Amino acid sequence: MEDMDGLKDRNGAPLGEASLDRRTVLRHLARGTAALAGLGAARAMAAEDPALQALIDQTQNAGYGQGYDSASRTILMPKASLPTLSPATVQFTDQAIQRYEGIVARGGWPNVPPTERLRLGNRHPSVIPLRQRLALAGDLDPNAVGNDVFDSYVDSAVKRFQARHGTTIDGVVREQTFLTLNIPAQVRLNQLKTNVVRLRAMSGNLGSRFVVCNIPAAHIEAIENGVAVSRHTGVVGKPDRPSPDIQSKIIEVNFNPNWTVPVSIVRRDLIPKMQAEPDYLAKNHIRIFDPRGNELQPQQVNWYSNEAVDYRFKQDAGDFNSLGSVRINFPNAHQVYMHDTPQKNLFGEDFRFHSSGCVRIQNVRELVAWLLQGNNGLSRQDIDQVIRSGEQKSLKVAPQVPLYWVYVTAWATPDGVVQFRDDIYNRDGLGQFANTSKG
Repeated sequence: MEDMDGLKDRNGAPLGEASLDRRTVLRHLARGTAALAGLGAARAMAAEDPALQALIDQTQNAGYGQGYDSASRTILMPKASLPTLSPATVQFTDQAIQRYEGIVARGGWPNVPPTERLRLGNRHPSVIPLRQRLALAGDLDPNAVGNDVFDSYVDSAVKRFQARHGTTIDGVVREQTFLTLNIPAQVRLNQLKTNVVRLRAMSGNLGSRFVVCNIPAAHIEAIENGVAVSRHTGVVGKPDRPSPDIQSKIIEVNFNPNWTVPVSIVRRDLIPKMQAEPDYLAKNHIRIFDPRGNELQPQQVNWYSNEAVDYRFKQDAGDFNSLGSVRINFPNAHQVYMHDTPQKNLFGEDFRFHSSGCVRIQNVRELVAWLLQGNNGLSRQDIDQVIRSGEQKSLKVAPQVPLYWVYVTAWATPDGVVQFRDDIYNRDGLGQFANTSKG
């Protein structure tokens, strides 16, 4: 905001309340930067000048004066320290169900007619239902409805909406945001009811120190004493190769690992690749071994048969390795694990469902440092040094850390924020509304 002391009249002299003229008042109102004192002076002048009052009303009705009259309550973003899974999650999700039952009982929220794009500074008829939609869900102050200007309040509300739905937080309403906005309130209520059942099943003693991967969110959290102390973007299984629900314990960390290609990937990916690109194995530093441990050359294998599934395929350690620099191991029946990746660009996407079931972790070294802090005295600097050295090293995690891979697409946290994610594996029964993501 500008201070009255900083304003000058047209001749360059300091501008006091008594010297405000119509043009100055309207200029600063239109810029949306008038100080409260200046606004008060403008209203005092307008009391004696009906024409000026009409112009001020017109300016404020266009959205420029909303900051003083409409947006009286601050809408907060979700707190990063609040975990997805905690004993409180069920309680607050139950409360969210009651809120959404009320929204549905009152007729739900309006459809927001899609347009090419809406962003800060736009004026468009779709902004009117957009404001109403955001207000009904708690993203925008309920007083701030009724005009068609996409102002800073709408911008902040859209960013909060995007944060609650796990998409890029940029305040711009594009196709995916329109699709998500227009999922009916009844569908969201059903989603909350479906997921609170899952949450109740996991509301027991999870431990004071554990790791959660929420698969639909493609997100990993390290939880300690009820606080998410480390949060990581993930890449999880494709819809046709889903990551499984898992309850296990992290037992070991491998640095600079080799990768033994699972038989399922040999059959579904590697054989077709070799048929199309005979030098694929060589380019990716993958070697072939027969059951006796003898190394074979690619030309010794019939790639147009199932012969290859009888062999072991091992990718050497290095920057090119599919596991990256770290693998996190835990017992499970699905032959999956968590690991680094050379494809760091995937973490920047909204749609992060690209793996064959394993979970790739952004900033995995931070998670590893947390996992190992109790038993090996390994600092983050030590971890970086081991990785730089290229040495293959394995360390046990002691005490072992409980691990949960869960499928939760709707939940609420103690800050009152209700979160939703796409039903990427179509397990919620949402039909056409299961997935708004673009793969």
